[in-house]
Amino acid sequence: MTDRAWIITGKDVARNVCLLTLGSCLSALSINGILIPNHFPSGGITGLGLLLHYQFPEIPFILFYLMFNVPLFAVAWKYVGRRFFLYSLLGLTIFSLCVHFIQVPIPLHDKMLDALMAGILSGTGLGIILKSYGSSGGTDILSVLLLKRFSIRLGNTTLALNILVVILSYVLSTLDIIVYTIVFLYVNAKVLNVVFMGTSHRKIVLIISEKWEGLSARMLKEFRRGLTIIHGEGAYSHRDEKILYAVITLRDLGRVKDIIREVDPKAFVVVTETLDVMNPRVGNQPHW
Repeated sequence: MTDRAWIITGKDVARNVCLLTLGSCLSALSINGILIPNHFPSGGITGLGLLLHYQFPEIPFILFYLMFNVPLFAVAWKYVGRRFFLYSLLGLTIFSLCVHFIQVPIPLHDKMLDALMAGILSGTGLGIILKSYGSSGGTDILSVLLLKRFSIRLGNTTLALNILVVILSYVLSTLDIIVYTIVFLYVNAKVLNVVFMGTSHRKIVLIISEKWEGLSARMLKEFRRGLTIIHGEGAYSHRDEKILYAVITLRDLGRVKDIIREVDPKAFVVVTETLDVMNPRVGNQPHW
């Protein structure tokens, strides 16, 4: 291996360790600073570990968490990839140390604020962790597996799994605590999607315009990305129509609208969401 390859590998490992550490610190702050003091259930493997910890407080939460992770890591090794498995093993170690050592109380005096803050901290931490090549274990592994195989968004999988655990925990907690927990889980899922996807989330733009050539030239010049011309026909007029089809980032959407207004204010424009986009140049490529 060349010296340059070693340098790149070293930087790559350092970046992933930093992401795993920062994300684990935020998650540990949410667990020890808010969830456990308020006896909030959580979701997924963390939720199961917390429920058992509340029933057997003499046993640390992290021991239950590690126990449940054994079968999930077998899934990661078989279905996701060895790099993801090794980085997740590192992430689990870092997460365990953070949960053990970070015992910082968060002095909020309203349970709704507790739920909101816990969701923000946990969602941000998890999103940062998943920007690395690994995870902190738990339901992250199932979330990554479903994203790779079925293009199901990370936050949606997390929210669904978490609600299942909350339903199971209903018999062990009061109804008001369950409601606060649902708020926490919802905020956690939304923040996770924002942190992980960021402004790179893609939109589909369809443009029908008589000035399609001018629009096409402007968009190709300013964004330097692919643009497809679809040949269509008006159902009433039976005239040939040119439909411009583009996949753009959310941050480019405002500029695209400005260009359309400048070139052809009468253009018919449709903007839709994308579930997933796969292409090395424009897609949100899974990096695991």
